[in-house]
Amino acid sequence: MEAILTQAKPASTLPLSKQLKLSTHAAHERVDKAIMALSPFANLDGYKRFLTVQYQFQHHTAPLYQQADLCEWLERLEQRCRFNAVKLDAKDLSINQEELNVSLASPPPIDSLAAALGWLYVNEGSNLGAAFLLKSAAQLGLSANFGARHLAPSDSGRGLHWRYFTAQLDALSLSDEQKDQALQGARDAFKFVESLALKNL
Repeated sequence: MEAILTQAKPASTLPLSKQLKLSTHAAHERVDKAIMALSPFANLDGYKRFLTVQYQFQHHTAPLYQQADLCEWLERLEQRCRFNAVKLDAKDLSINQEELNVSLASPPPIDSLAAALGWLYVNEGSNLGAAFLLKSAAQLGLSANFGARHLAPSDSGRGLHWRYFTAQLDALSLSDEQKDQALQGARDAFKFVESLALKNL
């Protein structure tokens, strides 16, 4: 991965977070539809399908939260990782982690620091929208302490947690090429999650 981000004039006057939102709107909608097609809150079987998707996505993105260059640019990045929470949720529901690891899908490569920013944007954004998911999970007897830990908000609250992340993204000075890589990374991340959901239907 690149060790530094090139200081350059942005290609757009929009902040990076806004560009990411606009460029992935359609992909985001496709993911939402694919996730809901799993019927994740109809019963525990549906929720387990949903959790399998979450496990595989968090498994792929977890190393990014430990990546030194990313941690230098995004303060307290390590604390945002939800993979351990997903693993505990799977254990709560007696989902065999070895089987989950065997069935891991082959994700697209994350081959630059800028592309990784796009993947992190997608992952962090999923937590922002998890409030209604946690409420739905509660109807299945799940909570932030059992089976749905990865859907829980941070101590600072979802909104502030998200705004702090996007503020850091927007403060980075990226070249036009790096911005394009970030946008493509986000599109790749959404496409990967969609493929995971469709695989688990």
